[in-house]
Amino acid sequence: HAAFLGLGEDACAAAWEMDTVEGSREDSACLLTLLHRPSRLQLALPLAAKDAESVAAALGGVRSVLGAGGTRRVFRAVLTDNGAEFSDEGAIAALIGEGPGETRLFYCDPRRSDQKGACERNHVEIRKLLPKGRGLRFDRLAPADLALAMSHVNSEPRGALGFATPARTFRAMLGDDAAALLEAYGIEDVPVDGLDLTPGLIARARAERGDAPLS
Repeated sequence: HAAFLGLGEDACAAAWEMDTVEGSREDSACLLTLLHRPSRLQLALPLAAKDAESVAAALGGVRSVLGAGGTRRVFRAVLTDNGAEFSDEGAIAALIGEGPGETRLFYCDPRRSDQKGACERNHVEIRKLLPKGRGLRFDRLAPADLALAMSHVNSEPRGALGFATPARTFRAMLGDDAAALLEAYGIEDVPVDGLDLTPGLIARARAERGDAPLS
């Protein structure tokens, strides 16, 4: 983490934070979350398992959306923890565009997940839709569920952004690269009066599609 801080205040403020969110104990699947510090935009990507191979596959999907150049423009620094799923440092670094002689992937100090606190705090918003202790099966989550959830999470005005939304701020900061990511993962703007950050949002959408409940 000292190396991350050594990037300087501006670079740290512009970094991404990476983490995972787990479902029920019976699940193999979980979510990979990527939070863009300046805009508070958070992506939630499905992982087949909480392991290094699944993380690499998800990041490979991001890279395929952005291309090599876009990946380097967007992911200038990424901070994550020391979980086993993030242990393949070389693979992750390559996927986020790290080149020879540079470092773009950084790790928190052991047992200091608070060093990526923005990502942790934003998980509270995801948990409003996918709460712990309800037996919700992440193994059953469809891409449409995640697109809907993150559309609502990223359309919530934030005081830290002058009550702009993460999605709009992200697009304003990163232009076409941001638009490509949002489109690829189905993240759309939701009007304030249409926001629903409750478990019922996904439950109703699944029922309308004829999908089984998550629990």
